[in-house]
Amino acid sequence: MVLDSKREKVDFALTPVARRLFNVNPNTISWIGLILAFVAGLLFYLSGNDEWHWMLLAGAVIVIISGYFDALDGKVAKLAGKASKKGDFLDHVFDRYADVFMIGGVAISTWCNPYIGMLALVGVLLTSYMGTQAQAVGAPRLYAGLLGRADRVVLSTLFPIIQFVALWFGHGSIDVFGYIEITWLEIMMLWFAVVGNLTAVQRAIVTWRNMSK
Repeated sequence: MVLDSKREKVDFALTPVARRLFNVNPNTISWIGLILAFVAGLLFYLSGNDEWHWMLLAGAVIVIISGYFDALDGKVAKLAGKASKKGDFLDHVFDRYADVFMIGGVAISTWCNPYIGMLALVGVLLTSYMGTQAQAVGAPRLYAGLLGRADRVVLSTLFPIIQFVALWFGHGSIDVFGYIEITWLEIMMLWFAVVGNLTAVQRAIVTWRNMSK
């Protein structure tokens, strides 16, 4: 699924708020989104403690709020005529840090095998890199692929909730082939690792073909 191509369908939730924030610096909104992403990652990391599983739900809520602010800054910039190359650059930098904070929080937690976590981070970062690198070499900016940022935000909201509910019913992990146990959050991270790297390769191929024309 690629939700990045559906961004215009959430304008109804962004435009009214963006108009109210007409006089707010878009970079301030970007900072808020980044800080929230850090808090979400911290909550995911701490949620591995038996007494703090509720932080999975808190982290999931903050992820979706952070994603909202990430989309809101660009909308405010466009409506207020404040769009700039500096703002666009800052937004991309903050997006990568936000990815590292949120996904990294799971990667180094007790919910996830660190090797899976490392591969997930590589997949996510390379996916984004290939999209912007296409633009850097003169090709069109790429959002195509199997895993976009909007997809990651949705999955990073959904799977912590699934993990919490599964724990509530006593099924915090899945027994695979009778000797491997995998948590629901590890399933999410495996998706990021496999599909993220496939998306990076897909974008690299598309860019290469565009350059050869």
